[in-house]
Amino acid sequence: MSSRKKQKSMDENPVDDSQIAFDLQILNSSHSDIKKLKRQHPTSIHGNKFWGSSFLIIDYFRRNPPQEKLKVLELGCGWALAGIYLNKNFSSKVDCLDADEDVFPYAQLHADINQASIHTQQKRFEKITKSELGEYDLIIAADVCFWDELSDIHFNLIRRALQAGVKKIVYADPERAPFTLLAQRCEEKLQSEGIRIQCIDARVKSLKASGKLLIIEQQ
Repeated sequence: MSSRKKQKSMDENPVDDSQIAFDLQILNSSHSDIKKLKRQHPTSIHGNKFWGSSFLIIDYFRRNPPQEKLKVLELGCGWALAGIYLNKNFSSKVDCLDADEDVFPYAQLHADINQASIHTQQKRFEKITKSELGEYDLIIAADVCFWDELSDIHFNLIRRALQAGVKKIVYADPERAPFTLLAQRCEEKLQSEGIRIQCIDARVKSLKASGKLLIIEQQ
């Protein structure tokens, strides 16, 4: 397959009430199954649609493939697109965590239609313990730092995760102020020997997704 054709297959291709992005089928808000879920499971913390920063994480791992069969935690998973992508393409064991349990039917629906396997758990970010974080090789999070108080919550979570031995953490955001503050604090306070922190521009032009990736790695 030529590089042009391969890239086209990963771009957005509207099909009726769904679209294909990165070889994932994603149902639009107008799809009958999504409409049904919205009636049965109205979400309370912005989980009523998929958010573009998930595409930034997916594109990052498309370009930088992780090891196979990593244990992955997706924070604030929403529809869990990034976790589904990692399970489908790299056999990752993915736990999807969100404070709003009403997002899980949307996540499971997308896992099912994409022939992927995920596990869901309801919990707030600040309640995740160091020992729980230490179970994972990789932590991912898209569009989770949107309120001012969340900057402190995620900084403390990231610090706990590093102390627990998590090897890699990837956050994505369209550069909201709380996320920018989080990235600055990580660079100022967590950067040390053995810990590498990057905050880089990210963009998927065809899907109109752009923002920053905060990538934290330790040996």
